Amino acid sequence: MSKQVVNYYENPKEIERKIWDLLTKAVSDRSSEFRTPVFICGNDKDLDGRVVVLRKADQQNNFIQYHSDIRSSKIDKIKKNPNCSILFYGKEEKIQLRIKAKCEVNFDNAITKESWEKTGHVSRKCYLVTYRPGTESDKPTSGLDGKYDNFDFTKEESELGYKNFCVIKCKIKSIEWLYLAAKGHRRALINLNGSKKFTWLVP
Repeated sequence: MSKQVVNYYENPKEIERKIWDLLTKAVSDRSSEFRTPVFICGNDKDLDGRVVVLRKADQQNNFIQYHSDIRSSKIDKIKKNPNCSILFYGKEEKIQLRIKAKCEVNFDNAITKESWEKTGHVSRKCYLVTYRPGTESDKPTSGLDGKYDNFDFTKEESELGYKNFCVIKCKIKSIEWLYLAAKGHRRALINLNGSKKFTWLVP
């Protein structure tokens, strides 16, 4: 737990700036602790969580997004209930972010085409699996056939994966920030529904 108190500790504007700075940098910084949050969706009878990779953070329009296989089981859950929770934690920063958002599944549109073009040759491998993620198998498998399993494919051949590629855009409704410090924790809620409201909370 940090014994040092950061300079934005009790400044709402600086806290929000710090939050978006962490999210924005995590998109390009593979070593960022905020790059791989836990995404939780479903309903009270079937909640489901998994780690995802942050691919975009847009403060002006209040959304973050990540990539997925359109055949994933979470897609059906999102379509039934677009509300989700996204959990971030940075051990070095001593910051936890709990984001509530509304999801939008983008498939074969301008958003997916832009994201696909930025997706590297190696990363496209994920979308070349023959069967949908989670399909039962009678043996250990990557789900990939032959050369795809050994990276023996060209970028042109990787285009086949686009048919399985989608982008989950998460429109943020609120961000709960928690900072851990030996001097005393601080916690606040930023409500982005309608007019922005900053509320201090007891940690």
